Amino acid sequence: MQPSPLTRPLLRTHRPAGLAAIVGAILVACGDEPSPTAGPAGVDEEPTPLVQDLDSLLQARLSINGIDGRIEETLEARLGRPVNDRLAELGRLLFFDPVLSVTEDNSCSGCHGPNVSFNDSKSISVGVDNNGVVGPGRSGPHNLRRAPTIINAAFYPKLMWDGRFAANSLDPFDNSDGFAFPDPEGDGLSHMEHLLGAQAFTPTVSRMEMAGFDFEGDNDAIRALLASRVDAIEAYRSGFADVFPDVAGGDPVSYAHIAAALAEFQFTLIRADAPVDRYARGDTDALTREQKLGGALFFERKSSCFECHITLGYANQMFSDFDNHVLAVPQIVPLESNAEYDGPAGNEDFGVERITGNPEDRYRFRTTPLRNAAFQPTFMHNGAFVCMEDAIRHHTELFASIDAFSTARLDASLQGSLGPMEPMLERAHKFSVEPRGILTDDEFRNLTDFVQNALMDPDAHPDALRHLIPDAVPSGLPVHDFEYDITPPSCN
Repeated sequence: MQPSPLTRPLLRTHRPAGLAAIVGAILVACGDEPSPTAGPAGVDEEPTPLVQDLDSLLQARLSINGIDGRIEETLEARLGRPVNDRLAELGRLLFFDPVLSVTEDNSCSGCHGPNVSFNDSKSISVGVDNNGVVGPGRSGPHNLRRAPTIINAAFYPKLMWDGRFAANSLDPFDNSDGFAFPDPEGDGLSHMEHLLGAQAFTPTVSRMEMAGFDFEGDNDAIRALLASRVDAIEAYRSGFADVFPDVAGGDPVSYAHIAAALAEFQFTLIRADAPVDRYARGDTDALTREQKLGGALFFERKSSCFECHITLGYANQMFSDFDNHVLAVPQIVPLESNAEYDGPAGNEDFGVERITGNPEDRYRFRTTPLRNAAFQPTFMHNGAFVCMEDAIRHHTELFASIDAFSTARLDASLQGSLGPMEPMLERAHKFSVEPRGILTDDEFRNLTDFVQNALMDPDAHPDALRHLIPDAVPSGLPVHDFEYDITPPSCN
């Protein structure tokens, strides 16, 4: 019998040239000490031209930062094979099927809804014990943080807000150096073809997300239970047999098969053809003048956005360094939660320290990728901001943002007391606390316009994803109710 391709290392015909050198150069770009120069993004430190040289300046800045507008086209070459449509379809059904929840009341789509562009519909996730709704009407005990989008996640070298799932090579398509996970998994998932396949082993064993608190077995026991459920459903079993020779030969569907299917579905969710990409490919009319001005400002020291939202090398044009920093985001604590919060008063989230145990990592969170951020219902790791303007202002005018912050726009379940700010401010990233010159109103509007609209792929709009919701799933369990008539908040 042929071994399942899931158990074989991914054979790479090549690795990106000079990856180690690129990584070494970029990692210093977002250190806690600000660089005196513009780093890899800077063409110069002159004010952005307001006249005819704007296109040549912006195109030069995009080019020097590796933005060629073609990252979407590289997926299958990076994967080393075409996307398997049959496996992706199995993954789609499983993604929406509560069969993968021990409690049978949640699914992957419960925290990554197509009605919110596969983001979380809540500022802080609601996992098990939910009411079956995905959208503003979702209720139940909250988890610890907001679930990030899965669109374009195939290009992310680190996953989750604390970066706890990572490709050691900084290439999610390359498992040759292994994948790093917290215990008990460690490097034990490195046999999976892609980082997303390894990550798919984790949500279903999270007690808060999908497993619940009554099952007495360990992670492997949970996965064995879920695999046996799927194997017992003829539509799933026959579908996996069409893809995997070992299942066709009589072997049961394993959790590795399930994880591979979930990853394959996510490979179909690449949405990285935004106006900035068309502009980078030569269409100078793809951006408005205001967006061009905002794009040029994005790469200037005055905004310093490029210092952490990088695009070169391992960043895969995703506008993130995938490193961890302290942004001093107001600490939201739900009134009802399945999570245990940190600190003496139980009202803090220590961020990366929860994984590493290192106090130096306290309050650090991974830089969010900016593509399609306009489709997020909320912003930051805990959804503290419901307007992109407020999230950007928190970067550019930290202390004014803190002074003006209110939970009034958040769900009533998140309007309790806030955690302490002072300990975070003592550790805040230097680019947040050191003045760089206040942006004018026009500059701020242009910068927001660039991030909000120039990086937005229209195919990532919720309406363009509605067709992915199945009418029914093979388990026969109810598909969630996805709310599509969502009124956005007023952000003026």
